Amino acid sequence: MSHEQRIPRLTVDILIQMNGSPNEIVLVKRKFPPLGWAIPGGFVDWGETVEAAAIREALEETSLPVRLVRQFHVYSDPARDPRGHTVSVVFVATGEGTPHGQDDAAEARIFRREALPSPVVFDDSQILSDYFAGRY
Repeated sequence: MSHEQRIPRLTVDILIQMNGSPNEIVLVKRKFPPLGWAIPGGFVDWGETVEAAAIREALEETSLPVRLVRQFHVYSDPARDPRGHTVSVVFVATGEGTPHGQDDAAEARIFRREALPSPVVFDDSQILSDYFAGRY
């Protein structure tokens, strides 16, 4: 008897604090659906740690080398990504310089807590709300 095993895909998201301020965060405008603004991040490659994936994805999407500060939280709602079930390990990191959208990010910009863009895709609004409220 054949049995197909389905498992969620592992991703990372990186809350990049700019210029030492927890109120200035980098978001990227996505080139591909779902279209909108998102926390930089992506899929973990085979043989890669989540920490290495976070540093790689931040650089690929924003052109910023980052320093990971800590793991923030894990988000695993099966409906969090319309493309399929993903589990994301979210990190807080620091960055300096000017972000530039690269790879699958059309644009990368710094946003202040009180001036977040719209629309924000995936469950990133919840992640940002948790981050700014000091949860986790």
